[in-house]
Amino acid sequence: MTSWRQLAGLWVVFTSVTLAAALSVKPAAADEQLLMARSLQPFPETMLTLQQSITAHGYTVARVQRVDIGLSGAGYPTDKYRIVFYGKTDEIQTLSGRYPELVPFLPPSFSIFAEDEETIIVAMNPVYLTSYYKDPDLGIILARWESDVRSILRDIRAESREY
Repeated sequence: MTSWRQLAGLWVVFTSVTLAAALSVKPAAADEQLLMARSLQPFPETMLTLQQSITAHGYTVARVQRVDIGLSGAGYPTDKYRIVFYGKTDEIQTLSGRYPELVPFLPPSFSIFAEDEETIIVAMNPVYLTSYYKDPDLGIILARWESDVRSILRDIRAESREY
């Protein structure tokens, strides 16, 4: 049986690879699978806005994981790269039990990293998973998550404009 630490490690690798792929594909393709915002705020302020918006949308920030250590070791110059895992505990537990194959994607997350004077936030579009799971109940949840992710990214863009 796979431990949650192994799954978390796989998720970090998946998120990093997904982010790298997103930055190398055409915008139209990335728009379907990934949702992204760019903020003019410095990294700490954008991180705070992200966490506040997640909470305002009724979710709990489950964990903030540093990713930059591995990237620095691979030669990428960054000290500000995090993955913010969030969710509703009961919902995540229910989905994990009902759809064990979804566990690598749970809880949902945002990748946030500094790029020069800006901060970029990326999330997988939850609706992308509906092509793999035909259950209409899950589709409703994933559509709500997508709506919330888009709203959270709008909050970050709005704060960026005020900065």
